Amino acid sequence: MTAWHLRDFEPEDLEAAVLLDQRSTTTSESPVFAMADVVAALNGRHPAVVAVVGGGLVGSAVSRIEVDRAWVVRLALDPQWRDQGLGSALLSALEHRLTMLGVRKVRALLPANETGSQAFVNSGFVRRDGLTLFEKTETVTAQTATLLQDLGGSIPAAGLWEAVAGMQAEKSLIERRIVLPLSQPEQAHGHGVQPPRAVMLFGPPGTGKTTFAKAVASRLAWPFVELFPSRLATTDGGLPAGIRLAFDQLSRLERVVVFIDEIEEIAAAREGGTSSSIGVVNELLKSLVAFRDEPGRLLVCATNSVRSLDSAFMRHGRFDFVLPVGPPDEEARMAMWAHHLRSAQSSEVDVRALSLASDGLTPADIAHAARTVAQEVFECSIDSGQRCRGTTDDYLRVIGATRPTVTQQMRADFLDDITTASRL
Repeated sequence: MTAWHLRDFEPEDLEAAVLLDQRSTTTSESPVFAMADVVAALNGRHPAVVAVVGGGLVGSAVSRIEVDRAWVVRLALDPQWRDQGLGSALLSALEHRLTMLGVRKVRALLPANETGSQAFVNSGFVRRDGLTLFEKTETVTAQTATLLQDLGGSIPAAGLWEAVAGMQAEKSLIERRIVLPLSQPEQAHGHGVQPPRAVMLFGPPGTGKTTFAKAVASRLAWPFVELFPSRLATTDGGLPAGIRLAFDQLSRLERVVVFIDEIEEIAAAREGGTSSSIGVVNELLKSLVAFRDEPGRLLVCATNSVRSLDSAFMRHGRFDFVLPVGPPDEEARMAMWAHHLRSAQSSEVDVRALSLASDGLTPADIAHAARTVAQEVFECSIDSGQRCRGTTDDYLRVIGATRPTVTQQMRADFLDDITTASRL
């Protein structure tokens, strides 16, 4: 006769079952099914069995049924009752109940050497080694997803940061100044580092400021919302009301990267401006102050003309960093061309020659040239019925015909702005 009594789980057993679970584990690895999953199965009245000795709970086995299959989401044993056959007895009783409900396959997924592992083997379960568990915690709730939809936001795809070709100097600066303090806030706080709340990216058009903003959101695994001044201006009350409403909605998100491109359109210097433009800047300044008070959020603004922005808007305390993003250097251009050539399956092209020839071109210019050659090669393949491939001469010809987005004057202004406006 066994020393324990087996019976079905009852709601009043819940507290004791939770305490037993805390005593039961024999590994530092987190269980595959969290305690919340176990409680949900118990509250959902899925089959569960407990073992009682002298009125105290010494073992439990909890399942979750999915049609004709079931998972054993927890097998917990009091340390004093291990290696006495209790685990096997609990599983046998649980299997009987599952079989009566039409279950034909029972599975369990445990960390290595966890409590009850031998009981599964003794009960006839087949151990399958060589499996890898993949899991992902979604960072967005249903409420957040609805709010993001209203704001026109999204969850950036994973890997955008790694996909940014070249621009290693800019990536390193953004990684260290922005991403690290936000992704490791406790460690940053321990060193007296305040995670940034607002960042200004400046540089000529087409240099990848928008790409960097989205990549930062992807790197942090935070939602991304881009605010368009033209859309905000359609709000009742005009642009100031649109800004106020948008930032009020954004305050309901736990984490978010907010991006405003060409911020000079709404935050230009107020000297000589109209009363309406002054009102827009004032509203934006008020919204920025409130935005900075909440953790877990980052405002990224981008401008092609940092010198045209209102001085109060650029004051210390508004933006933590003012970072230049300019045309790519030779190493970055080589990385970009290598990326485009891989996509086009053009492996015999002289990448260095393309990099040297495209000095002064922006990432957008380089992408345009690569697409042009790809289109030509595609049409050649269709017309000839054979696989055509772009040559170095093809790319050099198209590069030579590409008009640079950044003029010499823009480049000179940008270099001056690095000296006068950068805040690294």
